[in-house]
Amino acid sequence: MKRMPQPLHEVENPFADRQHLLRPIDPANICGRGLSPGVADCTYKKPFILETGRTRSLHFDFASIQSAMRVDDPDRLCLAYTRKMMAFLLFNATPGRLLLLGLGGGSLAKFCFRQLQSSTITAVEINPYVLALRETFLVPPDDERFRVVQADAAQYVSRLARRKDVILADACDANGIAPQFDSVEFYHCVREALSDCGIFVSNLCGEVSCRASHLEKIRQVFGEPLLLPVRRGHNLIVIASKQRRTQGLAHGLEAVALELKRRFGLEFPRYVRQFARGLPQREEQNVCG
Repeated sequence: MKRMPQPLHEVENPFADRQHLLRPIDPANICGRGLSPGVADCTYKKPFILETGRTRSLHFDFASIQSAMRVDDPDRLCLAYTRKMMAFLLFNATPGRLLLLGLGGGSLAKFCFRQLQSSTITAVEINPYVLALRETFLVPPDDERFRVVQADAAQYVSRLARRKDVILADACDANGIAPQFDSVEFYHCVREALSDCGIFVSNLCGEVSCRASHLEKIRQVFGEPLLLPVRRGHNLIVIASKQRRTQGLAHGLEAVALELKRRFGLEFPRYVRQFARGLPQREEQNVCG
């Protein structure tokens, strides 16, 4: 894995909320006044960190949080959308091989590494500046069952030699879903990269039209998926099965959900109830809005 040589540097916070510490990737002699216009108007193209005494969050702008970490509990899934992406455990609680498309601050990678001891995990991240923050977000070092690869996720999936039991797509930039994912061909490659009973999970974020376009492409390839809206954000979690029968998988999961809640501390029974209710078209549009 390539590492960027630039260190993180703390600068004077030029914004109204003085409770936050701004940490950009920039030369040490930069001042807060010099940085603030680029951060404020989204022309600063590198990721940056905001810190309070309890949390550390990754940003490309101030409109949204890419990743968040509790400093005193770094493996905890702080953001609701990351917890809902773990709903794949309802269908496979002991996946052998996991692939994460997008690392960000490493929330999903860390949780899966700590909690799924029998799984081998690969995370793919294209942005070298995000990779430079790996140690800042306490992402574990590479070992025999965990590694981080710098690569274009779409190209990586298209060249996979060994199939994965679960693929999690959570690659977003300041504009929403990574543009490399914006094709039916990409989702066909994802389906081919899954094992026979494999599960695909995608975090659809960004503009309404972009999320709707990706959802339609997923439907073309996988059939009708399961949907978990994140009501306080602009995310829709999509869960699809290689066997194209995802809707049928959602029945009779109540006992499994209770056991998984006990084991992982996540609200799996609530996710099952959402599956059972379904997501009517007009509610889906409200979620996307």
